[in-house]
Amino acid sequence: MEDTYLTLAEISEGLYKEKGSRFLAFALPVKTEQEIKSHLDALSKRFHDARHQCYAYILGSDQANYRANDDGEPSHSAGDPILGQIKSRNLTDALVVVIRYFGGTKLGVGGLINAYRTAAALALDNNRIVTVVKKAVIRIRFDYSDTAEVMRLIHQLGLEISHQDFREYCTMSLSCRLKNQEAITSELHATRSVKIID
Repeated sequence: MEDTYLTLAEISEGLYKEKGSRFLAFALPVKTEQEIKSHLDALSKRFHDARHQCYAYILGSDQANYRANDDGEPSHSAGDPILGQIKSRNLTDALVVVIRYFGGTKLGVGGLINAYRTAAALALDNNRIVTVVKKAVIRIRFDYSDTAEVMRLIHQLGLEISHQDFREYCTMSLSCRLKNQEAITSELHATRSVKIID
């Protein structure tokens, strides 16, 4: 099972010029559609005098949520070439916005495709790509008297404690690599002092 994905480490920029038109590109790491909307709104305000704000994004570790927007440019001449650059790097949780200042000379559909693709590529090339490991959370309960044994097991299995609560019973949320979840759950099930809770 694949339990990693690639995404952007930071915000980066790129600039491409063609026949007087300027294409300002921004590559940004994002997690939600709300975050995307905030970035688009902020860039709209900052570059309020630009002719077009075209963009594309991919969200989710399965890359199932994506969109391309031409913002008034000829159909498929802007958003799709930008999306193609995100896909060609196998990225997700990534937004690329290209803002165009029109220079007075029409570029034609082929020229636009090349310009938007190149600007997007420059912004992505100026970023760092990072590998994110997908995590699973396992919740356990145990008696206070078994804490030492449980802590030894957590250390032995290389688990991270993301939350713990010591009351009448002790409960913990443990995170592990997604691909190890089944094996670790079995190991914890086999431990007499630990109860797995849903």
